[in-house]
Amino acid sequence: AQEQQASPAVKVYQVQSGDVLSINVWKEEGLQQEVLVRPDGGISFPLVGEIQAQGKSLHAIELMISEKLNQYIADPVVTISAQQLLGNKIFVIGKVNKPGEYVVNRYVDVMQALSMAGGMTPFSAVNDIKILRRDKQGKQQAIEFRYGDVEDGDDLEQNIILQSGDVVVVP
Repeated sequence: AQEQQASPAVKVYQVQSGDVLSINVWKEEGLQQEVLVRPDGGISFPLVGEIQAQGKSLHAIELMISEKLNQYIADPVVTISAQQLLGNKIFVIGKVNKPGEYVVNRYVDVMQALSMAGGMTPFSAVNDIKILRRDKQGKQQAIEFRYGDVEDGDDLEQNIILQSGDVVVVP
Protein backbone atom coordinates (compact mmCIF):
# COMPACT_ATOMS: atom_id res chain seq x y z
CA ALA A 1 0.00 0.00 0.00
CA GLN A 2 1.39 3.37 -0.98
CA GLU A 3 1.73 5.98 1.79
CA GLN A 4 -0.30 9.12 1.18
CA GLN A 5 1.24 12.48 1.95
CA ALA A 6 -0.64 15.28 3.72
CA SER A 7 1.07 17.89 1.55
CA PRO A 8 4.17 17.90 -0.67
CA ALA A 9 6.41 19.14 2.18
CA VAL A 10 4.99 17.20 5.15
CA LYS A 11 5.00 13.40 5.27
CA VAL A 12 2.58 11.16 7.15
CA TYR A 13 3.98 10.32 10.61
CA GLN A 14 5.99 7.12 10.67
CA VAL A 15 5.99 5.08 13.87
CA GLN A 16 9.32 4.90 15.76
CA SER A 17 10.61 2.49 18.38
CA GLY A 18 9.65 3.85 21.81
CA ASP A 19 6.20 5.02 20.65
CA VAL A 20 3.13 3.75 22.53
CA LEU A 21 0.18 2.80 20.31
CA SER A 22 -3.39 2.16 21.36
CA ILE A 23 -4.89 -0.65 19.24
CA ASN A 24 -8.63 -1.24 19.29
CA VAL A 25 -10.70 -3.80 17.38
CA TRP A 26 -14.34 -2.69 17.25
CA LYS A 27 -16.78 -4.93 19.16
CA GLU A 28 -13.92 -7.16 20.39
CA GLU A 29 -13.32 -6.49 24.10
CA GLY A 30 -10.30 -8.77 24.35
CA LEU A 31 -8.57 -6.99 21.47
CA GLN A 32 -7.97 -3.57 22.96
CA GLN A 33 -4.57 -2.70 24.34
CA GLU A 34 -1.69 -0.29 24.42
CA VAL A 35 1.53 -1.61 22.93
CA LEU A 36 5.07 -0.29 23.09
CA VAL A 37 7.06 -0.34 19.87
CA ARG A 38 10.18 -2.27 20.84
CA PRO A 39 13.74 -1.21 19.96
CA ASP A 40 13.67 -3.70 17.06
CA GLY A 41 10.61 -1.84 15.69
CA GLY A 42 8.20 -4.72 16.29
CA ILE A 43 4.95 -5.01 18.23
CA SER A 44 2.94 -8.00 19.45
CA PHE A 45 -0.85 -8.22 19.37
CA PRO A 46 -3.24 -11.09 20.24
CA LEU A 47 -4.11 -13.40 17.31
CA VAL A 48 -1.78 -11.36 15.08
CA GLY A 49 1.55 -12.18 16.67
CA GLU A 50 4.57 -10.14 15.66
CA ILE A 51 4.48 -7.33 13.12
CA GLN A 52 7.02 -4.70 12.12
CA ALA A 53 5.65 -1.23 12.99
CA GLN A 54 8.68 1.04 12.80
CA GLY A 55 8.76 3.23 9.71
CA LYS A 56 5.11 2.56 8.88
CA SER A 57 2.11 4.89 9.15
CA LEU A 58 -0.67 4.17 11.66
CA HIS A 59 -2.98 3.42 8.72
CA ALA A 60 -0.54 0.89 7.24
CA ILE A 61 -0.33 -0.91 10.62
CA GLU A 62 -4.15 -0.94 10.87
CA LEU A 63 -4.31 -2.65 7.47
CA MET A 64 -1.67 -5.24 8.44
CA ILE A 65 -3.51 -6.11 11.67
CA SER A 66 -6.91 -6.25 9.88
CA GLU A 67 -5.49 -8.59 7.27
CA LYS A 68 -4.14 -11.01 9.90
CA LEU A 69 -7.33 -10.84 12.04
CA ASN A 70 -9.46 -11.66 8.99
CA GLN A 71 -8.71 -15.35 9.63
CA TYR A 72 -10.51 -15.16 13.00
CA ILE A 73 -13.00 -12.28 12.75
CA ALA A 74 -15.27 -11.33 9.85
CA ASP A 75 -14.43 -7.82 8.57
CA PRO A 76 -12.46 -6.60 11.63
CA VAL A 77 -12.46 -2.83 12.15
CA VAL A 78 -9.06 -1.87 13.58
CA THR A 79 -8.31 1.61 14.93
CA ILE A 80 -4.86 2.67 16.06
CA SER A 81 -4.01 5.93 17.76
CA ALA A 82 -0.66 7.17 18.98
CA GLN A 83 -0.78 7.49 22.76
CA GLN A 84 2.78 8.70 23.22
CA LEU A 85 5.32 9.53 20.54
CA LEU A 86 8.32 8.88 22.77
CA GLY A 87 10.35 7.45 19.91
CA ASN A 88 10.29 10.67 17.90
CA LYS A 89 13.46 12.30 19.24
CA ILE A 90 15.90 14.86 17.96
CA PHE A 91 19.19 15.82 19.55
CA VAL A 92 20.89 19.21 19.84
CA ILE A 93 24.53 19.21 20.93
CA GLY A 94 27.43 21.63 21.10
CA LYS A 95 27.43 25.31 21.98
CA VAL A 96 23.76 25.74 22.89
CA ASN A 97 22.38 26.68 26.31
CA LYS A 98 20.46 23.41 26.84
CA PRO A 99 22.04 20.58 24.82
CA GLY A 100 20.22 17.27 24.93
CA GLU A 101 17.57 14.94 23.66
CA TYR A 102 14.15 16.35 22.78
CA VAL A 103 10.96 14.33 22.29
CA VAL A 104 8.93 16.04 19.56
CA ASN A 105 5.27 15.38 18.89
CA ARG A 106 4.99 17.73 15.91
CA TYR A 107 7.12 18.72 12.95
CA VAL A 108 10.12 20.76 14.13
CA ASP A 109 12.53 22.65 11.89
CA VAL A 110 16.15 23.55 12.66
CA MET A 111 15.36 27.06 13.96
CA GLN A 112 12.70 25.65 16.30
CA ALA A 113 15.12 22.98 17.56
CA LEU A 114 17.74 25.64 18.30
CA SER A 115 15.09 27.58 20.20
CA MET A 116 14.11 24.45 22.19
CA ALA A 117 17.78 24.10 23.12
CA GLY A 118 17.77 27.61 24.61
CA GLY A 119 19.57 29.27 21.72
CA MET A 120 23.27 29.35 21.01
CA THR A 121 26.06 30.50 23.29
CA PRO A 122 28.03 33.66 22.40
CA PHE A 123 30.98 31.48 21.29
CA SER A 124 29.11 29.23 18.84
CA ALA A 125 30.05 29.16 15.14
CA VAL A 126 26.51 29.93 13.95
CA ASN A 127 27.32 29.56 10.25
CA ASP A 128 28.94 26.11 10.62
CA ILE A 129 25.96 24.24 12.10
CA LYS A 130 25.45 20.71 10.75
CA ILE A 131 22.49 18.35 10.89
CA LEU A 132 23.59 14.71 11.06
CA ARG A 133 21.06 12.31 9.53
CA ARG A 134 21.12 8.57 8.88
CA ASP A 135 19.32 7.04 5.93
CA LYS A 136 17.47 3.71 6.12
CA GLN A 137 20.72 1.84 5.36
CA GLY A 138 22.46 3.51 8.33
CA LYS A 139 24.71 5.74 6.18
CA GLN A 140 25.18 9.14 7.79
CA GLN A 141 25.17 12.48 5.99
CA ALA A 142 25.87 16.01 7.19
CA ILE A 143 23.51 18.77 6.08
CA GLU A 144 24.88 22.30 6.36
CA PHE A 145 22.93 25.06 8.09
CA ARG A 146 24.00 28.71 8.07
CA TYR A 147 22.06 30.43 10.85
CA GLY A 148 23.04 33.92 9.68
CA ASP A 149 21.46 33.40 6.24
CA VAL A 150 18.19 32.06 7.63
CA GLU A 151 18.10 34.78 10.31
CA ASP A 152 18.33 37.38 7.51
CA GLY A 153 15.47 35.68 5.62
CA ASP A 154 17.77 34.23 2.95
CA ASP A 155 18.17 30.55 1.95
CA LEU A 156 15.10 29.56 3.95
CA GLU A 157 15.13 26.10 2.32
CA GLN A 158 18.02 25.31 4.73
CA ASN A 159 15.52 25.43 7.60
CA ILE A 160 14.50 21.82 7.01
CA ILE A 161 11.98 19.77 8.97
CA LEU A 162 13.99 17.48 11.25
CA GLN A 163 13.44 13.74 11.22
CA SER A 164 13.51 11.38 14.16
CA GLY A 165 17.12 10.68 15.13
CA ASP A 166 18.54 13.87 13.59
CA VAL A 167 21.39 15.50 15.51
CA VAL A 168 21.87 19.26 15.28
CA VAL A 169 25.55 20.04 15.95
CA VAL A 170 26.44 23.62 16.92
CA PRO A 171 30.25 24.01 16.99
